[in-house]
Amino acid sequence: MTTPRATRVFTAVLLATALPLLAQEHPRAPQQSQSQQLPQTRTGAPQAAVMQASMSDASDGLKRFISGYAAKSADKKFHMPYQRKDLALDLVKIHDDRFSSLGGDKYFACVDMKGTDGKIYDIDFLMAVQPGKLTVTQTSVHKINGKPLYNWKEDKGVWKKVPVS
Repeated sequence: MTTPRATRVFTAVLLATALPLLAQEHPRAPQQSQSQQLPQTRTGAPQAAVMQASMSDASDGLKRFISGYAAKSADKKFHMPYQRKDLALDLVKIHDDRFSSLGGDKYFACVDMKGTDGKIYDIDFLMAVQPGKLTVTQTSVHKINGKPLYNWKEDKGVWKKVPVS
């Protein structure tokens, strides 16, 4: 292999492994190493079970939020603004596999909704979840018909939207 070609291959491999660290499709809690994880006690529920229960509560709360919001609208649709227009949407799917705890009482969820225009909108929800209460703090259109409009990047513990490159 020639030196310039080897350099290009090395650079491509380096970028391919580094780019996922820079921007991600969806926010999630920072991964903890084994030494940073909280110890589990024999008397309490395992930490994974506690987190799963709260993730399940958050998912159920989001479903109730969306259906309750839609039930109050005249056309029984979930409405949200996008580019100075009102999107009237029906819930298709909540991506429970992409549900993420962001630490504390903060959660991220990704939801597919179908617009009256026939397009599928991937809507990102940021929420605060407390016992018996879910507060949606932010919604945004992440994708239209599978095409991302932005990605996410963590900056000093805060998730921010970044342009798609």
